[in-house]
Amino acid sequence: MSSARFPDRPRVDAREKVLGQARYAADVAVPNLLYAMQVPATIARGRVTALSTEAAMRVPGVVRVLTAEDFPPPPAGGPGGPPPPPTITADIAYRGQPVALVVAESLEAAIEGAEAMRPGYAPAAFVATIEDKNAKTEPVKPTTAGDAPTIMARAVTRHEAEYVSPAQHHNPIEMLSTTAVWEGGVLTVYEGTQGSNMVKGALMRTLRLTPEQVVVKSPQVGGGFGQKGGPQRQTALVARAAMLTGRPVKLVVPRGQIFHNATFRPKNRHRIEIGADAGGRMVAVRYDADQQQSRQGQFPPDYHESPPMMYGIADYHGTAANIRIDTQAPGYMRAPTPHPSSFAFDSAVDELAVKLGVDPLDFRLKHRALRDPIDDKPFSTCFLNECLVEGAKRFGWEGRPLAPGKMVRRDGTQVGWGVGCGAYPAIVHPTIATLRVGADGKTRFAAAGHEMGQGIRSTIEQVLLRELAIDPAGLEIAIGDTSVAPQHVTAGSWGTASAVTAAEGAATKLKAAMVELLAGRTPPGDLHRQLAGVRRPSVQVEVTTVGPGQGEMQVAALRKGGMAVSGPAYPQFTSFSYIAHFVEVHVEPRTRRIRVPRVVSIADCGRVISPRTAASQVRGGVVWGISACLREATEVDPRYGGWLNNDLADYVVAVNADIGEIDVGFVDRPDDLFNTLGAKGLGEVAMTGCAAAIANAVYHATGKRLREMPFRVEALL
Repeated sequence: MSSARFPDRPRVDAREKVLGQARYAADVAVPNLLYAMQVPATIARGRVTALSTEAAMRVPGVVRVLTAEDFPPPPAGGPGGPPPPPTITADIAYRGQPVALVVAESLEAAIEGAEAMRPGYAPAAFVATIEDKNAKTEPVKPTTAGDAPTIMARAVTRHEAEYVSPAQHHNPIEMLSTTAVWEGGVLTVYEGTQGSNMVKGALMRTLRLTPEQVVVKSPQVGGGFGQKGGPQRQTALVARAAMLTGRPVKLVVPRGQIFHNATFRPKNRHRIEIGADAGGRMVAVRYDADQQQSRQGQFPPDYHESPPMMYGIADYHGTAANIRIDTQAPGYMRAPTPHPSSFAFDSAVDELAVKLGVDPLDFRLKHRALRDPIDDKPFSTCFLNECLVEGAKRFGWEGRPLAPGKMVRRDGTQVGWGVGCGAYPAIVHPTIATLRVGADGKTRFAAAGHEMGQGIRSTIEQVLLRELAIDPAGLEIAIGDTSVAPQHVTAGSWGTASAVTAAEGAATKLKAAMVELLAGRTPPGDLHRQLAGVRRPSVQVEVTTVGPGQGEMQVAALRKGGMAVSGPAYPQFTSFSYIAHFVEVHVEPRTRRIRVPRVVSIADCGRVISPRTAASQVRGGVVWGISACLREATEVDPRYGGWLNNDLADYVVAVNADIGEIDVGFVDRPDDLFNTLGAKGLGEVAMTGCAAAIANAVYHATGKRLREMPFRVEALL
């Protein structure tokens, strides 16, 4: 297939979203609908000892109150969501855990009924923060390459420091919601999810249902960022309520309850030492990380996923640990571990460059990575240096003063320029896709994938329209629906690479089917007219695509609704996406407020399939990077557990006035080893390195190193 660059086409869903015509899970109209509301626990740990439903049932319109007695015993083992199980249980593991579900004829009645509940508890001692002396530390297997301790001992110059990232919560505009319909022995669930297959599997296990009895549909996702990647706790509650009442039930979870029940980015700490030789080259890294974790949570502390892949440092020793406390389980949030690790590591790299007295851009360019030191494999491609060179050119880096505090405006505002880099694994999932072209002018492509605003439908459209002579107005892209194709979780930036290769393969197979059907005939027009000309209503093909090193085992896992991702280490190579950010900051002289008037970001994501949505992904990642390091932190009340600022009034995020010019560019060179189109992931890598660039720019402006996010005014006073 051709690896030519793709044109800049509009988003396939732009018009319907601008006009408000896009329908999300909570918009699905179902007759005879009931409404639900959860009752959250008001203790951080313990057990429910009394739970009277009488007050709630006296509220006009309340139909039923579900408690732990209404759920079968939770299944033993297996995936399906963060412990405790996605049901109602009497044991309380964290503040805000649902202890009951009120179902009513109206939303108002459900809320009033939930507020009328007064559970009794037997509280137990709890640990609310990782600084508590009773928190339990559990180390995981270290990540090592070479002999870092020996090489570090020989280093001529060393830098050592600690960096901290706070707990942070996803806040997509579409809140968590579930609408469940139980009809004819089949449970149909409408939910904004990145993993309709995971939701289906969790419902099957929790409610003892067969695959034929569960259908999950995720028509659109109004932002996910990892929060909607796995099964949510409310899903099984709502589904069980629909089964018990015999009527459809809908729950839209209030944002405060989302803070307490959905996954989040855990607080994490990084202790980094980097050593350089007499020639000023980095030769060894010692990196110790730990993170906040629930008692039973499984989110891995993979903080060494990306740093070893950045600068060709052969000797690396990294440790990591979970610190278990009484909270809900943390989980994946955009660039889950590479965002905080790139803040820490690329800040440390910058600090070492300053200690050596060299320009931080030149220092990075001196360390071109060619090989994965952990798995001892060559990179399929690595164009980080190209990102740096292009970014520096666009930004105007040349002539930047080396010493901090040299750029000051007339009003006393301090100006700083910083650079930061990031990397993210290039991962892939097998895909089973069906493509049908009809004589009626319609085309339908059905495959795995979820549209959460990132533009996956647009990337699929790009490939189909380039390869096939079809009417774009008649193209339907059916994704996020377990009834049309086996679904995988859309996360980890593997969505595009997995979907577009399936679209390319299906197009190739369909063209071959058309050649066979026409048997030498050459009817005029596009494929629709050609089919009509030979009196054939439609042609349909099915393809199965796999990534490097994948085979029948991974396809079988997909068919069963399981995870079958591979990468970034493949049999013959390792593959990552890269990005470089160049940032200008202004630090006001009296308020010490930090502003970011301009950013230049250049990404290496292989071949860019949809330039429009790719640029949007990078801008979004930069906006979030600014927000994450200047605004966002979720605060814990150590006396009672739970989250204090659990709404958008107190959980501060960047607003339009905080964002200046963002210039986005791409290397746009295909990775032909990774797949035939040469496309790698982009959505996650866009955020990595941005926080470090801002921290490094603040140092250049003020001479002050900020090593804990978010960067508060008091740190610069």
